[in-house]
Amino acid sequence: MARARRGQSELHLGPNEILRFALELAGLVAMGIWGWNAFAGPLNVLAAIGVPFLAAAIWGIFRVPNDPGPAPVAVPGPIRLGIELAFFGLAVVLLYAAGQQLPALVFGALVVFHYAVGYRRIEWLLRGGGR
Repeated sequence: MARARRGQSELHLGPNEILRFALELAGLVAMGIWGWNAFAGPLNVLAAIGVPFLAAAIWGIFRVPNDPGPAPVAVPGPIRLGIELAFFGLAVVLLYAAGQQLPALVFGALVVFHYAVGYRRIEWLLRGGGR
């Protein structure tokens, strides 16, 4: 468990937070796999890099304050939850569309597990998040 220094927002890294980070990375990889397989020629390289880059930018920019740290663009908790669900849902759909059905189903099940275990964060987001 890691904690931030005094005067900073508290950062707690438990098993579910580590799973969440792994799911974020796996989601970006899934989007890259789809981009690589969806196009031919140089477009596959562009899509394999561009789609995950765009998703990561949206993920990192539109955040609730103190989740943890400052938000570059602060959004209400329900909007952030929608961004997260769209990100993970898109990763599942794109992985499935890339012909990776079993990995897509396993990834989707892990996302559901993550949110089930982290129900308190969902409640916090639905109440408005860091505002």
